Amino acid sequence: MTISRRDFFKKSVAAGAGAAALTMAGPLAFEARARSRKGRPNTKRVIIFTFDGIRVDGLRQAMTPNIDSLIETGAASFTTRDVMPSVTLPNYTSHLTGAVPEVHGVTDNGWTVDKYKLRAVETDAEGYFPSVFKVLKDNVPGIKTAYYWNWMPLINGMNPKYMDDKLSSSDEGYPALYDRAMEFLGNHKKDKLFMFLYNVHTDHVGHTFEWMSPEYIRSIEEGDAQIGRMIGFLKREGLYEESHLMFITDHGGIGKGHGGISPEEMIVPWVIKGPGIKKGFEITEANNTVNTASTVLHLFGVDQPLCWTGEVPMSIFG
Repeated sequence: MTISRRDFFKKSVAAGAGAAALTMAGPLAFEARARSRKGRPNTKRVIIFTFDGIRVDGLRQAMTPNIDSLIETGAASFTTRDVMPSVTLPNYTSHLTGAVPEVHGVTDNGWTVDKYKLRAVETDAEGYFPSVFKVLKDNVPGIKTAYYWNWMPLINGMNPKYMDDKLSSSDEGYPALYDRAMEFLGNHKKDKLFMFLYNVHTDHVGHTFEWMSPEYIRSIEEGDAQIGRMIGFLKREGLYEESHLMFITDHGGIGKGHGGISPEEMIVPWVIKGPGIKKGFEITEANNTVNTASTVLHLFGVDQPLCWTGEVPMSIFG
């Protein structure tokens, strides 16, 4: 059953104190089930490319032929809002758990599973709010999952036991993550697959030289070259046309920082390309970072948990 944010909050109010009394190791109230639904794509794999700290105008100014190709052959939003605070860990947790910080409990970059200010409304046995990795593993038989990142705390919001492969690197060592990702893809051509591939370097350059500086723009272009390597690999291996590819980010930036509520920090790009997705389509409906995981589950034919608050931007299909 798909549940809207409106219905979720109605249920939350009705649950009252019962929801607050959930234990960290309590059973998850899932109604997520893998099943074929008329109108849902028969998805083989979903790959998320993400650069940290990308402003819409920064992406437009940079020379990014590979991201541009995803935009031109897919659906793109240039008015997607991130969640508050506009910092990394709460937003990527929202991307990958389909929920806002007041639901999943990751409210700052210092969050760990045993260090939190607000308990998640629901958790698995290890204390983590259910991520897209868990829901896919629980509902898509044989699916392979992978997580690659180069800002060490990024994985803190996810239970890593639901990832078949994972690798971290240094800030500027992110090309090695793409190498590992291609190796993993090559080993699992016939499997359903979900992959998250992250690059923090763009954010660090913004903090060092300022957002929209020449150095910042160049860092986006350097990251785009790595996406180009991956697209080239997918085409050579005959995997490109059957893959759903997404490009997302967590927040923008202004000056040498972020975390506020300016449009430069809160408005970000969101792109998806693949079978069943409209081509050259600009998403004008309201969109938010919480919708990413909901969209991934929809692609794989899986209903989302009741505790999630994201929704699928259905206008992208056609």
